[in-house]
Amino acid sequence: MSEIEVGLRSRRRSREEALALVSAYEASGLSRREFCVEQGLSVATLDLYRKRSRSGSEPSRLVAVEVEPSWKGGGRSGAVYPPLTVILGNGRRIEIGRSLDTSLLSEVIGVLERV
Repeated sequence: MSEIEVGLRSRRRSREEALALVSAYEASGLSRREFCVEQGLSVATLDLYRKRSRSGSEPSRLVAVEVEPSWKGGGRSGAVYPPLTVILGNGRRIEIGRSLDTSLLSEVIGVLERV
């Protein structure tokens, strides 16, 4: 392998380095392409770092939940539950009425966990 090829190989950056690059890009006023040429990285890599910086460092986060103390549920499919609203970080809402199909809810949760 020549010296030029070694210089072009990508290297793994720490989370702190990736966040620093994202901050530098956002403060630069340059286009993504211009910034990447200056920094010697691909636009796809910068986009990945930007996506990761927006989504947070942890794959899942705890959220506050309020439960009506007067409700006593059975937890079986087709049971009557109190209305439920889930508000996602991007502002989208998922509203579930009193009648709940638990298999459908399981599918929805599975999709949300993959996103």
